Amino acid sequence: MLFAYDTECSLRSAVALVNSGEEPDTLTTMEQLDAWYAEHEFTGRRDHDAAELDALRALRPTLRELLTAERDDAAELVNALLAEAQAVPQLRRHDGLDWHIHAVPSDAPLAHRVAVEAAMAMIDVIRSDELSRLTVCVDDRCECLVLDLSRNRSRRYCSTTCANRNAVAAYRARGRQSAG
Repeated sequence: MLFAYDTECSLRSAVALVNSGEEPDTLTTMEQLDAWYAEHEFTGRRDHDAAELDALRALRPTLRELLTAERDDAAELVNALLAEAQAVPQLRRHDGLDWHIHAVPSDAPLAHRVAVEAAMAMIDVIRSDELSRLTVCVDDRCECLVLDLSRNRSRRYCSTTCANRNAVAAYRARGRQSAG
């Protein structure tokens, strides 16, 4: 494990949230929000309304900027997000999870908690100078983010769909070269 469990979870959820905004947008309904919330094991307040969904959707550009920023810019963004949230980091243990950091109350709005958790996770990424673990998919037709937690830093595609599409294209190109 490269980062603490809660850091990796926060990074995964932030990347998934940002990527949900790429075409086709996969965060347009309450059911999709419920699935994202459950998949990333969020706890705490849920309003289950359009305002909550809209707030999360509106957060995506901010998180994209944070997750793709250069190190010094990312540090400034983290500080701004934490100051805006009046974050007070504290250790918490709940729902079968061991000690981990929360910086806003569990009754804060979901988008607020997601922003702060992403900022807190980026603290570890910035401090360990591991921003290269966050990139944009190398598929020319894709703008999704890639979180590479592999040992050898080999992940280049956001999904198997993009990886397979590029592998097939390379295979076909090699076939055309050998035939010509």
